[in-house]
Amino acid sequence: MPYRLLFVCLGNICRSPSAENIMNHIIEQAGLAEKIICDSAGTANYHIGAVPDSRMTAAAARQGITLRGQARQFTKKDFEDFDLILAMDRQNYRDILSLDPKGLYGYKVKLMCDFARHHSLEEVPDPYYGGREGFDRVITLLLDACEGLLETLNLSDDDRSKT
Repeated sequence: MPYRLLFVCLGNICRSPSAENIMNHIIEQAGLAEKIICDSAGTANYHIGAVPDSRMTAAAARQGITLRGQARQFTKKDFEDFDLILAMDRQNYRDILSLDPKGLYGYKVKLMCDFARHHSLEEVPDPYYGGREGFDRVITLLLDACEGLLETLNLSDDDRSKT
């Protein structure tokens, strides 16, 4: 059974779809597409059904990554459906955990930046109200964090038999 990752930000049009698509890109390059499934969601319902933000799409394209998907809102069922839920910032983290009042799934929720290897930021900044450099910065940070995340999952070519 594939390992299931869910990336979560506020509106699911900038950071979390970028993380989802970057991770899919890295997974494909590693030959692990059948071992890991990625999705993304937002804690708010602002953009349900919307495609990724055009500025984010352009920033990802500059790194050779295509952003796909449609925004959806995080639901309680996601706790059961995913093995690891990655929040882009502390507010998203708190919003996710607020849907788990009994604390049954808290162990599945982590901050995305916990996996960054070359960046010291503790949160993925929301580039929505900024300029091009903010979007480019988020893509670079997410590339780093997704590579670090894949390393921690122990699903490299040598470890495939363990899953």
